[in-house]
Amino acid sequence: MDEQDLLERIQSLVEEEHRLRDAATGGGTEDAVDSDGSRARLAQLEAQLDQCWDLLRQRRAKKHAGEDPDDAEPRPISEVEGYRQ
Repeated sequence: MDEQDLLERIQSLVEEEHRLRDAATGGGTEDAVDSDGSRARLAQLEAQLDQCWDLLRQRRAKKHAGEDPDDAEPRPISEVEGYRQ
């Protein structure tokens, strides 16, 4: 996945996250907002976004260091979720 593909993936995930959050603030039905499936999907999106942002940072760091950005590998979600902000 090159940087452009990664940015497009991030954008897609952000758009879906915004749709779910908009539904939670009155844009959707009460049942859709409170469903366990919606909450689970939102948590999944947040984790995937963290993973994508981490991969993007890795790629940029490798490029800046003169290394091949394609050598960057996605880290497990359990690892990137544990980072401090």
